[in-house]
Amino acid sequence: MTNFSRQPAFIYTFAYNDAERSLCHLEMRSFFGTDTESKIVKSDVKIDPSRSPFIKGRVEVLAEGDTVEEIIAQATAFGNEEETNKVIFLKINDRQGKDKIENQERLRIERAIGSEMQGDFDLHNPDQLYAVVPYGGRWYFGVYTKSEPIWFNHMKKPREYSTALSTRVARAVANIAVPRPEGIRAIDPCCGIGTVLVEALSMGINIVGRDINPLVCAGSRENIAYFGLTGDVRKSAIEDITEDYDVAIIDLPYNLYTHASWEEQFTILKHARRIAEKVIIVTIESMDERLESVGFQIIDRCITKKQQFSREIVVCI
Repeated sequence: MTNFSRQPAFIYTFAYNDAERSLCHLEMRSFFGTDTESKIVKSDVKIDPSRSPFIKGRVEVLAEGDTVEEIIAQATAFGNEEETNKVIFLKINDRQGKDKIENQERLRIERAIGSEMQGDFDLHNPDQLYAVVPYGGRWYFGVYTKSEPIWFNHMKKPREYSTALSTRVARAVANIAVPRPEGIRAIDPCCGIGTVLVEALSMGINIVGRDINPLVCAGSRENIAYFGLTGDVRKSAIEDITEDYDVAIIDLPYNLYTHASWEEQFTILKHARRIAEKVIIVTIESMDERLESVGFQIIDRCITKKQQFSREIVVCI
């Protein structure tokens, strides 16, 4: 039976490679409370798909049914006589193997729905884009929003370090730290040249940056301004921070410019525990014992790899 969705429902599709799988799944869990190998998730949580480096698009569900014919039968209720539209069949779905829907059938379904809708069908430059997708034994139809790779525009910065997080990883880390920005105060107390700050600020996250090195603070401010963003970045040691925050993101210093000894890293962890309720740690080596020794509870984690180089991202409360 076809029905119009009464509660808001959204379907998200994802794209990632094997090296990104663990990071993408942690971001999924942060956004939706679940992850999946099928690269498609249904949720009542509304996320701008352009926030994630892994989300390909979002369907805002308007109708669902047991069969695609039930969706086609209701297509006259959708669209607008004053707008052109296009319907796409999402290739990422959970109908794989012997149940996979081949290209000719996908095209037939797109045409069948589009021809019944109000307004003209425009394949090239439609006013509104819609999508249909099978998932979990049912069919879903709704408004489609394609993800825009905003992070890609941040790859080339005026100031860069070879050991800084990539923009994709930094954006995912910001989402893991602050999946829902409303009312959240965040800090990056070892902000370096501001890779995480740029991604977080570009998504409207309320975050400030601090670093003990005045040169990297200047570089961070330059990078933030270069992308037309506004951020509060100041020189400060973490032990001198007196404000409280909901979350802290810490890419533990280890490079030639800001090498931190074990004792210095321990100080960073201890004060992170003091200033924030939740802390995201990015580290190149295992930190479990030290995190637990300063009172952290590890609630989630992932590994992100780049060639032979691995980082662990640990979510602590």
